[in-house]
Amino acid sequence: MSIIKKAVVLSSGGIDSTTAMAIAKQEGFSIYSLSFNYGQRHSFELESARRVAAFFKVEEHMILDIDLRKIGGSSLTAEIDVPKKRPAQEMTQGIPVTYVPARNTIFLSYALGWAEVLECGDIFIGVTAVDYSGYPDCRPEYIEAFEKMANLATKAGVENRTRLKIHTPLIQMTKSEIIRCGSELGVDYSMTHSCYDPSPEGYACGSCDSCLFRKKGFTEAGIPDPTEYK
Repeated sequence: MSIIKKAVVLSSGGIDSTTAMAIAKQEGFSIYSLSFNYGQRHSFELESARRVAAFFKVEEHMILDIDLRKIGGSSLTAEIDVPKKRPAQEMTQGIPVTYVPARNTIFLSYALGWAEVLECGDIFIGVTAVDYSGYPDCRPEYIEAFEKMANLATKAGVENRTRLKIHTPLIQMTKSEIIRCGSELGVDYSMTHSCYDPSPEGYACGSCDSCLFRKKGFTEAGIPDPTEYK
């Protein structure tokens, strides 16, 4: 009798989380997708997360409502302009205003709670420390610290019933490497959304940091970008 391996996969509907889900699927995990309606600027990414969940035929796709707009502090959760057309060098220096305070810690904490209820020892998150905007909660040392905390903070961990593992399969990959990896696994990136500041119709702006990293990734991967830009 084969043992079913369960994994909670954080899904934003973007390139990175979708590729992480493809990797989890390839590794034989039964997928439980977790997304958040956290007060972000738009809902298009959640629509993409739903498409991704359907594409991978996940066991369950949970969308949790949390209101980070009450905290603010980011151009994604407050009335602060999203930076546009920043030079590549600038995008890799400092922490931009698109950083949402403690977002990955909050998201991983919810994932941890669901994983414990599912009696699941594996969480996948599509963070990368190469082609990214300098967010502190995407670094390997942060993930290692959270994993250590998680095994100290749960009943399952303290009773040695489940050893929690935070999987970060993309953390040392460039955006082009991520796109090539996902393409080889059959990911259709037209169902994903990356833009921080899309038009009311859902077209990507083409000039925010996330759009620029996406364009660069597809160009370097030699794969056509399926994104509809306004």
